[in-house]
Amino acid sequence: MEKRWVLASSCNDATVNEISDQLNIDRALAQILVQRNICSFEEARNFFRPELTHLHDPFLMKDMDKAIDRIDLALQKGEKILIYGDYDVDGTTSVALAYSFFSQLTSNIEYYIPDRYLEGYGISTAGIDYAAANGFTLIIALDCGIKSIDKIDYANTFGIDFIICDHHLPGDTIPNALAVLDPKRSDCEYPFKELAGCGIGFKLAQAYCQKHDLPKEKFLQYLDLVMVSIAADIVPVVGENRILAYYGLKKLNSNPCEGLRALMEVSGKTENYTITDVVFTLGPRINAAGRIDHAKHAVAMLLCQVDGNALEQSVEINLKNTERKTYDQDITREALALIGDSEVLINKKTTVVFNENWHKGVIGIVASRLTEKYYRPTIVLTKSNGHVAGSARSVAGFDLYEALSGCAHLLDQYGGHKFAAGLTMQQQNVDAFADKFEEIVSATITDELLIPMIKIDAEIELAQIDGKFFRVLAQMGPFGPENMSPIFVTHGVYLAQHAMTVGANHLKINIKQQNSPIFEGIAFGLAEFEKLLQPKVPFSVCYTIEENVWRDKKRLQLNIKGIKVN
Repeated sequence: MEKRWVLASSCNDATVNEISDQLNIDRALAQILVQRNICSFEEARNFFRPELTHLHDPFLMKDMDKAIDRIDLALQKGEKILIYGDYDVDGTTSVALAYSFFSQLTSNIEYYIPDRYLEGYGISTAGIDYAAANGFTLIIALDCGIKSIDKIDYANTFGIDFIICDHHLPGDTIPNALAVLDPKRSDCEYPFKELAGCGIGFKLAQAYCQKHDLPKEKFLQYLDLVMVSIAADIVPVVGENRILAYYGLKKLNSNPCEGLRALMEVSGKTENYTITDVVFTLGPRINAAGRIDHAKHAVAMLLCQVDGNALEQSVEINLKNTERKTYDQDITREALALIGDSEVLINKKTTVVFNENWHKGVIGIVASRLTEKYYRPTIVLTKSNGHVAGSARSVAGFDLYEALSGCAHLLDQYGGHKFAAGLTMQQQNVDAFADKFEEIVSATITDELLIPMIKIDAEIELAQIDGKFFRVLAQMGPFGPENMSPIFVTHGVYLAQHAMTVGANHLKINIKQQNSPIFEGIAFGLAEFEKLLQPKVPFSVCYTIEENVWRDKKRLQLNIKGIKVN
């Protein structure tokens, strides 16, 4: 598939030169820092040396004082507290954190995860009924609740107080809960707006420790859980999230909680984790519990304090992940067959597919795969509990949530953000919805947005890449949204030896420039270029720089994202 190469806008030369001189780093690296709004020595020092002392005061978050006061009252009176959370990675890590923290202070506490298939996303009537029937008077909801207006009103009829810890964008009305912790509230002055749901739970624990003068270790022990939520929920890895991710990775790689340690063991990777490793190794396994069975099993694993029990739980979850992969592959194959290569598809700006027999737990993954293949806003629908449920995925730069808002009259429910969303509707509305969604997207998306983009941070020569260059580059991590691993472009490179296809569709090449060392490169999915690249014929590459470790030997390798023959 054709891809657009877009070079980042130029920066203020004086600022770049100043940063380069002050830090004694390559000018290209200084340019990347400035592009990422790091424009002074002090900002660069904080960026390269993140400190836990830079975390914000949790009481800057609106309603935090109310939340802590209500928890204090519940603990003093011996009230029953229910920790309630969503069934994805962010939700389950949030529940594990909050339950583990507050269970040190009371035995009158349980946790509750809604059933994905019977209750759906967010606060459920069934969950409130469970709390009422079992004498719970305080519910702490994590990673959900900000739009549960009617459910909170329903809970109030039982005299159940809610503390909502959410990070999603609120609607026009804030739920009538006792406390609503959400930095995205328009009336909340908390300095950092992009915490994950587990991050809000972390701030709640931090606030409790701060008020009661408890050791910081009481809440810092959960940094690995917070980091996993940051990685899996694809929130920006900047500001406070970057500090939490930085120290969370340190903890994961040195002293993870028993549940994560066991999951790392069954995954086959036990050390040197990055954010990317968490996204593709730990995240899918934790998610698989709720997709295939029930997410309470993921929470149980994360709460394990005994290694043997943790390993047993993680083995079960790993099996669920294997089962999830089978569903994923089968449904993706069926969806591709359903779409085909029809003329209708070629002229469409969206992909909407429906099969009432598909497994609801994996349709989001399938939507992502279809988006990668056809690169257009995509919705995968299936039958669930008498209605049609769907997962939607967007392309970079297009607001999917806004497009769904234009179809609201055909939907029973929808929620999410600009890149991913969930929705439900009546089956008789499927065709009308597909047509309306196509109409809205076609009217608002540009042709340019339908071509995948490679955002290039800087143009460099291969000779600039050396050990120091890479060491500085590595310190820019952990990488993630809004702080991605920099992509470089180099023009006029040549093959040092013939290109070679490896695996199913990957290309291995060795390249050089006139005054540079030879660099080994791996280009995943780009085997088509093998016949196009010839000795003495110059070409351009864009790539990230990685360290390849083989038999205890380290060498720099280029992970090639795109090739253009000059």
